[in-house]
Amino acid sequence: MSTASLPRAEVVVDLGAVRHNVRLLSSRAAASGASTMAVVKADAYGHGAVAVARAALEAGATWLGVASLDEALALREAGFTSRMLCWLETPDVDYTAAVRHDVDVSVSSEAELARVAGAAAEVGGRARVHLKIDTGLSRNGCPAELWPSLVKAAAAEGGVEVVGMWSHLACADEPGHPAIDAQAARFADAYDVAREAGLSPLRHLANSAATLTRPDLHFELVRPGIAVYGLNPVPQPEDLRPAMTFRSCVVMTKRIKAGDSVSYGQTWTASRDTTLALVPVGYADGVPRTLSGRMSVWLDGARRPVAGRVCMDQLVVDCGDHEPEPGAEVVLFGTGDGGTPTATEWADTIGTIDYEIVTGMYRPRVRRRYLGTERDGT
Repeated sequence: MSTASLPRAEVVVDLGAVRHNVRLLSSRAAASGASTMAVVKADAYGHGAVAVARAALEAGATWLGVASLDEALALREAGFTSRMLCWLETPDVDYTAAVRHDVDVSVSSEAELARVAGAAAEVGGRARVHLKIDTGLSRNGCPAELWPSLVKAAAAEGGVEVVGMWSHLACADEPGHPAIDAQAARFADAYDVAREAGLSPLRHLANSAATLTRPDLHFELVRPGIAVYGLNPVPQPEDLRPAMTFRSCVVMTKRIKAGDSVSYGQTWTASRDTTLALVPVGYADGVPRTLSGRMSVWLDGARRPVAGRVCMDQLVVDCGDHEPEPGAEVVLFGTGDGGTPTATEWADTIGTIDYEIVTGMYRPRVRRRYLGTERDGT
C-alpha cells in the first residue's frame, strides 16, 4: 500500500453485508406476508443513506424510512422512487414538498393533520399519511384518549389518504418483556377504532428486534433499522453481518523505557521497555474519550492495547516488543472476524448502544469507502 493511499480515518462500508442483512430480514417478513421498510435515517446510521438505500432495495426492501422530510427529499433528489415515509418534523415544516414529491408523512395529532391537509390543498393534491398511535413509548404518537377523534378527522379529510397506522415498541430488544404484549394489545385496539372510522390502513409496528423475534407483529410492513447494518438487537445469535469497519494507520513508532508515561495526565506508565505506535485518530474522529485505558485495536495480526488517554486527534498503542511499520493498518472496530474489536464491544465497554457508535462515525475528517458497490459483488 502506498503512503498516499493510507487512511487517516476511514469508514469502510460493506454493501454486500447490507444486502445479506436485508435479504434475511425481508425473508422473515415475507414469511408472514409483510413487506420491508429499510430505515436509513441519520445518513443510514452513519453508513451513507444513498448507497445503503440502493443496496437495501436491491436486496428486497420496498420502502425506505427516514426521520426528516429533508432526508426524504435528498433521497428523491438522488433518484429513488420507492415508497418513503418520514416521521418527525418541527411545527413549521412546509409539507407541500412532501405532497409534491410523493413522500408519506406521519401524523400524531389533529393539528398536524390540519397542517398536512393545508399543504395538500395548496399543492392541489392529496397527502399520504400514516397515523401514529402512542402505545407506551411516550414520545410522539397520538395519546389513546385522542385517537378516536384523530382517526375520525383523518377519515373525513378529503386532502389526505390514510395509508397506514403505526407505533414504536419500547422493549422489543428484550424478548419476553411484558411491555411488548401490552403495546401490541393497545395497537390492536387502535386498529379496531380506525377500522370503525372507515379506514383500512396497513399496519407497521415491528422494528429490527420484533422483525427477528415476533412474526405475529409483522402485520403488513416491518421497519428494521439497526439490523440492516448487521448489529444484532436481540440476545440470541442471528446471521447478521456488521457492515462498518473503522480503520486508520500507524504514523510513527518510538521506543520508551519502563517508568515513562503516555498522553495527557500521564495516567498510563510503562511497566517495561516497550514500543509505542501513534495512530492519527481521536475523539474528534469518533473514538470516545471514555474508552481511554479500556480499548484495544487490531494491528499486525493481534489485539494491542491503547496506552493512556484518547486525545482529540490521536491515540497511542502499546506494541510491546513488536515494531509496526509506518503505514500499517489499524482497525479500530470491525466485523469481529479474526478477533477484531467491534462497535458493540465499544458500546458495551462505555455503557451505551452500538447505534450511537456507528451513527457517530459521520464526521468531517472520516472518509467513507464502499465495498460491494456492484450487486454481484456481495
